[in-house]
Amino acid sequence: MSADRLILVLDEGTSSTRAILYGVDGAVHGSCSRDLAQHYPGPGLVEHDAEEIWRETLACGRQMVATAGGPRRIAAIGITNQRETVVAWDRGTGLPLHRAIVWQDRRTAERCEELRRQGHEAEVQRRTGLLLDPYFSGTKMGWLLGQPAVADAGARLAFGTVESWLTWKLTGGVHVTDATNASRTLLMALDGRDWDEELLALFGIPAATLPLIVGNAERVGETMAEWFGAPIPITALVGDQQSAAVGQACLSPGQTKLTLGTGAFVLTNLGTRKPERPGRLLGTVLHEVAGQRHYALEGSIFVAGSLIKWLRDDLKMLLSAGESEALARSVADNGGVYLLPALSGLGAPYWRPNATAVISGLSFSSTRAHVIRAALEAISHQNVDLAQAFGEAGAAWTELRIDGGMSVNDWLAQDLASMLRLTVRRPADVETTARGAALLAAVGAGLHPDLDLAAQAMLPGSETFTRRTDEAARQSRLAGWNALLAATG
Repeated sequence: MSADRLILVLDEGTSSTRAILYGVDGAVHGSCSRDLAQHYPGPGLVEHDAEEIWRETLACGRQMVATAGGPRRIAAIGITNQRETVVAWDRGTGLPLHRAIVWQDRRTAERCEELRRQGHEAEVQRRTGLLLDPYFSGTKMGWLLGQPAVADAGARLAFGTVESWLTWKLTGGVHVTDATNASRTLLMALDGRDWDEELLALFGIPAATLPLIVGNAERVGETMAEWFGAPIPITALVGDQQSAAVGQACLSPGQTKLTLGTGAFVLTNLGTRKPERPGRLLGTVLHEVAGQRHYALEGSIFVAGSLIKWLRDDLKMLLSAGESEALARSVADNGGVYLLPALSGLGAPYWRPNATAVISGLSFSSTRAHVIRAALEAISHQNVDLAQAFGEAGAAWTELRIDGGMSVNDWLAQDLASMLRLTVRRPADVETTARGAALLAAVGAGLHPDLDLAAQAMLPGSETFTRRTDEAARQSRLAGWNALLAATG
């Protein structure tokens, strides 16, 4: 393959969808982003329009193909996606049968609690590495099967997470998913190569509705010529958090990344060792390349950047997300204000799906700066709790690599380093989710022979933040945070 050919990454996130062009040297040659509408039909319910996802992703992709100079310049496409979000569509018409149920959605909390009461959680975790929580895809599919339009589709019904939906649309009917996304459904054993029959029976999901499970760096099909002007091979599919870990070069056991996006997600590379005792963390597939599966331990915080967005858009406490850093710096401390960011329940390591958000410690001396600082501090506090849980699971952090939109906040990066008492490393390009998909697509297309060499060729430099610890102040903050957790438990 010629060095002047490019890789097109389709990065379908929670609040927007993007297309980015990369060279085989990692240089960015163009990008396009379009916002996605968020639908909240009721408390705890979060939906997307799958047709809008397809339409806006295609539009971004077409713009980048034009920027590249036409489809012949594109050597491969990689797709990365918001995980756990479920689409149900009709194989005959190619149209969605219901709005997509988003990963943040909590509508199946009662179903998860019912399964937990029946004693299924230990076996589910042993098989899948996951806990019984509405976060994951399996109970979402079960709920969708109870909706008339979905139930009536019969043999025409197809389920998939977002990368599966986009691949089906782009190729005109190739129904596949990748091992990382499959590992988030509750329907695949961590070391399984196909859907688990006992798990399918437990959640009531017909195997015929599900896609074929493939690796993360292999040719899965090619786009229909009508979309971009000529067929382009799709050579990588990967869930967004695993993609970010690859994009941070967390390729050796022990290396850890934290993505600060809509939520906040920590992954520690475990190599080829399947997680056996994750505790209240998650075992997940990190990547599968050339038939070899690598695993990770994961901690998932449901609300991070979405908290700042809520404070800005709904509470009108910020003019812009970037203002949060200046406000945090404008006060000496949090003034006794703490914020529990449970806008979609609490994820790891607490797993309290019915928790709601709380702001405590307010007085006449409190200002919006104190509230904003408390919101940012909550990110650090949750990561301190996660670090303890990772250590107890035998995967202690020695360094933390951060990325995602919130990681550009220098105050937060420094606070993480100080509260975790670790070196925090931030890459020059914080959009590592798309970059990871580019690395995998390059390997899948034969542009680089393996991930290590792809990372050497395609990743930028980084800067570091080291701890500045006032231990008394640190302990005081943690005591206030723990008191809030106890009071709301």
